[in-house]
Amino acid sequence: MSNVITTKNPYTNKNLKNYTKQNEAQIESILEISEKTFKTWQRKPVSERAHMLDNVAEVLRNNIDTYANLMTDEMGKPISQSEAEIEKCIWLCDFYRKNAEQFLSDAIIETEAQESFISYDPLGTILAVMPWNYPFWQVMRFAVPTVTAGNTALLKHASNVTGCALIIQDIFSKAGYPKGCFQTLVTDHDVIETIIGDRRIKAVSLTGSEKAGKSIAETAGRHLKKCVLELGGNNACVVFADANLDKYLDIMVDARMQNTGQSCIAAKRFIVEESIYDEFLEKFTDKVKSLNEGNPKDDNSKMTVLARPDLAETLKNQVEKSLKKGARVHYGGKQEKAYYQPTILTEVKPSMPVFEEETFGPVAAITKVSNKQEAYDTLSNTRFGLGTMLFTEDIDDAKKRIIDVGDGAFFINEMVKSDPRIPFGGTRASGYGRELSKEGILEFVNAKTVYIN
Repeated sequence: MSNVITTKNPYTNKNLKNYTKQNEAQIESILEISEKTFKTWQRKPVSERAHMLDNVAEVLRNNIDTYANLMTDEMGKPISQSEAEIEKCIWLCDFYRKNAEQFLSDAIIETEAQESFISYDPLGTILAVMPWNYPFWQVMRFAVPTVTAGNTALLKHASNVTGCALIIQDIFSKAGYPKGCFQTLVTDHDVIETIIGDRRIKAVSLTGSEKAGKSIAETAGRHLKKCVLELGGNNACVVFADANLDKYLDIMVDARMQNTGQSCIAAKRFIVEESIYDEFLEKFTDKVKSLNEGNPKDDNSKMTVLARPDLAETLKNQVEKSLKKGARVHYGGKQEKAYYQPTILTEVKPSMPVFEEETFGPVAAITKVSNKQEAYDTLSNTRFGLGTMLFTEDIDDAKKRIIDVGDGAFFINEMVKSDPRIPFGGTRASGYGRELSKEGILEFVNAKTVYIN
């Protein structure tokens, strides 16, 4: 096994940089300093920890072009979307800077005691295993609340965005955080099991595939350590007969095609009532055809290559297996190296890979249904549970069905998206636990009962 990680630009197919993996002694040093820093960091007032997020936001703001270009170079994201990702991280910092002290304040409980309350205390060093598709946002939405709660954090990022991983460590350093507050591990995934078992690791957060989630959960469970898992999804986008296509069609297209379709919360299954099906298909196809494709460094590019050629090959295989089961290519379907053309499949049925599995790329799978009840039955026909989006003018009826949608999110007339102000996470094969909002900052704390007589 090579001792070097080489990052590669998926658009130019050229190597970017070599990184030497950390050896056993270096990893031991990282764990040691993380634990040592925690002992002092946890004692700083929450207000002080929260105000340091202003520094993080400033570093991000002052280097937005550099960080956005690095993201685009390493995983091919259109540059305008890379810039937007950094802006979202700044928003995240602002949210927790304003709210962390309130979220973590003692909760007074009236009992027979002279004084009783819940104290929200940090746990220690938390390990994050993160994916490449949103190289900054995925990490920061873990790191910002976790470190602000008084924990220290270690990051094992996807190897193809190693540059981003090291830059994020540098951001916390530039922002004035103590050495050891946030550190990046440059190592292989097969080392992670050993690291999770280390006594100094108190919990794990993973964003990734269902397979990775099962592996991490098994290891964490063996060591009785908490984990938060944000896994894959095959979100339904339900279009009812009364949907306002003129108003919401751009949102529907963006819900599938943003980040070149590489999003766990993307709309992957379009479930459309038959009375609006033809109109929807025509207008949706026109919008997809009009998406600008090209160099990710071009400000006008909305679609570009996937992050790696093997990802495009996997998507191609899923589509081909679905075609053999009766799906039809309405538009697109071409693949070359890391490029996969924006694609629309029709006559999609349950049991097809594009219906049952997570498709990580710009493929919209469309299923026609005869009425609302069939739509609800079809959207629920999945082992995943990350989110559902529904488009209708009958809001009152949609609200009555909230209880029937067992996902972590239910968005009406909007695409499913993460937002610092509201909790984010899934159910079933999409994982468990929550990120963001108050719920996110309380995931890695000890809700300690204090009772004084």
